[in-house]
Amino acid sequence: MAFPPYYFSQDEVLAALKTYWDKGMENAAVLERLHSRTGVEGRFFSRPLAEYYTLDTWGKTNDVWIETAEKLGAEAIGALLRETGLDPAKIGTIISVSVTGIACPSIEARLINALKLPPHIKRTPIFGLGCVAGASGLARAADYVRAYPDQAAILLSVELCSLTWQRDNISVPNLISSGLFGDGCAAVLVVGDRLAEEMKIAGPSIVASQATFYPDSQEVMGWEISEKGFRIVLSADVPTVVRQHLAHNVDDFLAGQGLTRSDIGTWIMHTGGPKVLEANAEALGLTREDFALSWDALRRAGNLSSASVLMVLDDVMRKHRPAKGTRSVLVAMGPGFCSEMLLLEW
Repeated sequence: MAFPPYYFSQDEVLAALKTYWDKGMENAAVLERLHSRTGVEGRFFSRPLAEYYTLDTWGKTNDVWIETAEKLGAEAIGALLRETGLDPAKIGTIISVSVTGIACPSIEARLINALKLPPHIKRTPIFGLGCVAGASGLARAADYVRAYPDQAAILLSVELCSLTWQRDNISVPNLISSGLFGDGCAAVLVVGDRLAEEMKIAGPSIVASQATFYPDSQEVMGWEISEKGFRIVLSADVPTVVRQHLAHNVDDFLAGQGLTRSDIGTWIMHTGGPKVLEANAEALGLTREDFALSWDALRRAGNLSSASVLMVLDDVMRKHRPAKGTRSVLVAMGPGFCSEMLLLEW
């Protein structure tokens, strides 16, 4: 994981937003109520809070996105290479995901230059998957190394959600998102079986994945894109969609592997928000404690969009690694509306 150098408590962000928005002070009570319900104590930001006043065009904002994304991406991939000892010549592909900024050449191309990586790396920039992209990108990386078992795939997620604030938008979805979403970056190494054996990497193994698209639900989550940039689309129906679909999707996925929910020892859930995490637990017949790491990631850094579930995965791998043979399910949902889940075995 890599984060910008600026970290502010929820109270500091709230105080800044009261003067940032048109009619912000008039909506102070609404802001305070919505922010208090996010479960977030503090978040990372790409710039000091006072500098957001100067980002008054999409062009200025996206320039900051490119600059920050390059720095965080280089930091995250550089740390990944140092920690694992991976020979860069073994990198077959880099998959980059984001829904908070755009660049052409895309961000992974800029990082190949910055990090002096091999020139024959295949690049796959993915835009538009939103919160589900951490899980989807991980699944696509696993698909790649199954085809090329002696190569490695790197998934890079860069989400700078604060750079999507819209100063003239005081809608409830925008007020909620200003209190929920944060900035961060994650890089994940996925290696093929032959390379894993050569590098003596212990796993976990990605056993299977499943993507599910829910037809006619595009109004649930996404962006309206205008000359001012990204305007959040965030429906109150997200928890309802979770309750309607998640349990059936998980059971169907696990049944295809000859498993049931009782066979899963660890659940790695996208942080979403309090109502979404509660809906996840209700749908799956689980408790808040089963998603304790997701709640903790939400508290510490907010919802990082596609990087959130990767932050939870990082916490599991570093601090709460399950016993050998344990199975985990990693789940995220996002615009479309859709879900992606992976079965991991430790």
